[in-house]
Amino acid sequence: MTTVPVEIVGWPTRFVGGDGATRKLFEEPLTDGATVRSVLRGLSGRFPELEGALWHGPNQGEHIEILVNDAVLGIQHELDSRLAPGDRVALLAQFMGG
Repeated sequence: MTTVPVEIVGWPTRFVGGDGATRKLFEEPLTDGATVRSVLRGLSGRFPELEGALWHGPNQGEHIEILVNDAVLGIQHELDSRLAPGDRVALLAQFMGG
């Protein structure tokens, strides 16, 4: 089975059994027609706290940044962009300052 790595970095790891300071890596199934959204929905569906933080209804929440192949969504990919073998997804804590 082909998979796509999804790396979660920083405080969002608390939502998937991590300590909030390190990284967690998941290998998610890459099915025909898989999109960024479908892969992340599959992962977050197993972790209710991640589900609540990552999504606001059908839309992406505002405190976790999604990257595909090291580029923030909106640069080269969108939530409904198809993923291919070799692609990588990362979830990062959004940094806010004042």
